[in-house]
Amino acid sequence: MSKPTTELEGGCACGAIRYALTASPLIVHACHCLDCQRLTGSAFVINVWIESRFVTVDSPAPKSFRLAGGTGRHHDVFFCGSCGTTLWSRYQIAPGDALFVRAGTLDTPAAIRPDVHIFTRSKLPWLALPQGVRAFQEGYKIEEVWSAESKERLRLNASAQT
Repeated sequence: MSKPTTELEGGCACGAIRYALTASPLIVHACHCLDCQRLTGSAFVINVWIESRFVTVDSPAPKSFRLAGGTGRHHDVFFCGSCGTTLWSRYQIAPGDALFVRAGTLDTPAAIRPDVHIFTRSKLPWLALPQGVRAFQEGYKIEEVWSAESKERLRLNASAQT
C-alpha cells in the first residue's frame, strides 16, 4: 500500500478549504470508470481511500451533491463552494466511514502512488498502464488485495459504525 512518511496536506484551487490526512491510506486507487472520467474531465482519478476520522478539515466545510454510481448505489461528492474543486467522495458501497480523497488536491500529489488500477474495462485505449501494475477490469475483493494492516483498520472502522 502507498504509505506516505509524513502527514499529507491539500486543499482546493482557491485555498478556501484546507485539509490534512493524519494517517496512511488504506489503499490508493486509480479508477478508470466512466463516472470518474466524467467527474474529473480526465482519463481517470486517483483516490486515496482513508477513514474519515483521519481527514481533518479547516473551515469552511465542503459542500456536497449526490450522484448515482455505476453500481446503482449513490455516492456523495464534496467540493469547495467558492471554486468548485472536488476534494473527495463518500461511496455508499464502501464499508465503514471512509472518504476517497482526490490525490490531485494534495499539495504534493507525487507522494501518492496508485496501488491498483480499477475499472480498466473502460480505460481509454490510448492510455498505457505501467508494466507490472495490479489492474482489474472492474473492482476486486478486499481480502485478496489489501494488506493485513489495512484490512484490520477497515474491520475496526466498519464495526464502529454498527
